[in-house]
Amino acid sequence: KDPRVIVGPKVGEDAAVIDIGDKYLIATTDPITFTSYKIGWYMVNVNANDIAAMGGTPKWLLTSILLPENKTGSALVKKIFNDIEEAADELGIAICGGHTEVTKGLDRPIVSGHMLGEVDKNKLVTNSHARVGDEIILTKGIAIEGMALLAREREKELSGKYGNLFVERVQNFLHNPGISVVKEAHIANQEAGIRAMHDPTEGGLATGLLELTRASNTGVVIYEDKIHCLEETRILCSEYKLDPLGVIASGALLIVVSPDDRDEVLSKLVQNDIECSVIGKLTEKEDGLKIVVDGEEKELPFFEVDEVTRVI
Repeated sequence: KDPRVIVGPKVGEDAAVIDIGDKYLIATTDPITFTSYKIGWYMVNVNANDIAAMGGTPKWLLTSILLPENKTGSALVKKIFNDIEEAADELGIAICGGHTEVTKGLDRPIVSGHMLGEVDKNKLVTNSHARVGDEIILTKGIAIEGMALLAREREKELSGKYGNLFVERVQNFLHNPGISVVKEAHIANQEAGIRAMHDPTEGGLATGLLELTRASNTGVVIYEDKIHCLEETRILCSEYKLDPLGVIASGALLIVVSPDDRDEVLSKLVQNDIECSVIGKLTEKEDGLKIVVDGEEKELPFFEVDEVTRVI
């Protein structure tokens, strides 16, 4: 009920927005629960993505670190803090506070980030501004984070079947193509025709599109053959019978643009070596959420839980 809260809690918006005078403050929070590998580095990047998707620059970080009883030593604590510092330095983020404790009942560390950023008022991007007829650009591809997690958690099993080089390549999806979308969000937001940006995470691309349409009060139609899916992703999703549309998708960014500005935005992304393609458009709400597969229009699948949780 505070009028200075410009964007509050809402499905489909990546962060809260608060009026602090000449700029907007962007605030987000996100925990890491799927993995304990480089958990501090993960936490910084996924929170920074939320800030960037609103058009902002991530600036300040507080973090809550919960550590398991009887399993915590100084080496673990140092590793988590070193990973946080590494990621924060890469993105120019200041670590300005937080809380650390040993917590009863945990079997592995839990790290939750609380990040603040800022944005010029004329550069704020909210998904509620997307309109019917706008086109949707997808960067990099789908299931990037999910495949990196899978290759880490099932390393021994997959190395035996596909070889060490294959597994190492997929594990490195964290960095190449990478789960950060800060760079592409900044590039896209320099263009006048940006309507919205969304960072699809748990539940994959399908859930990200659902959230986007909830925020913009629209429907959507996408084309399966336009969605970039790395070959390694196809292999692993086939191996474990996962639908890549429902696998945690950090690393992808949905950019909604007016048709007149589409080519300019695509050109700028390509100039900066960012894989991108137009995968569909927003439609009237009553048209629902659709995907065209081999020329046939179908309902976009819905995932109650992320597909990767069926494996790890």
